[in-house]
Amino acid sequence: MRHSLRIGLSFGLTSGVITTLGLMVGLNYGTHSRLAVIGGVLTITVADALSDALGMHLSEEAHKKRSSKNIWESTFSTFISKLAIASSFLFPVLLLSLPTAIIVSIVWGFSLLSYLSFRIARAKDVPAFPIITEHIIIAASVIMITYLIGIFVSSYFG
Repeated sequence: MRHSLRIGLSFGLTSGVITTLGLMVGLNYGTHSRLAVIGGVLTITVADALSDALGMHLSEEAHKKRSSKNIWESTFSTFISKLAIASSFLFPVLLLSLPTAIIVSIVWGFSLLSYLSFRIARAKDVPAFPIITEHIIIAASVIMITYLIGIFVSSYFG
């Protein structure tokens, strides 16, 4: 796979998982509303995918040795991967009870991150476990922080 596509896909997948899970957990524990979680995921799916794609575009333009084609490949692959990954979290929320959907979504997100981390380790020819662990700890930290924010919002503003 070309470097520009790999960058966009990796960034989009990681951002899609961490941002969407953080939003879902925060909204769930802040509102306990399926409607709020669905609306949040749909909003993240579109707005954050466009924002991340533009951020990738500008970041790639800042490199002197990137061709226009590579810049647009990174931009497009970031947008599509973020859109697809964030959208995938809608299915559990639409099909399951909200508490179960949150758990299923966390397992799904951690599985995606673990797979990407494994592929990165394999490409670098290094042990996968430390890389997977590092990325899961970061994602779990985001989830814990947004959980606490949701509890805070629910307690003080609910």
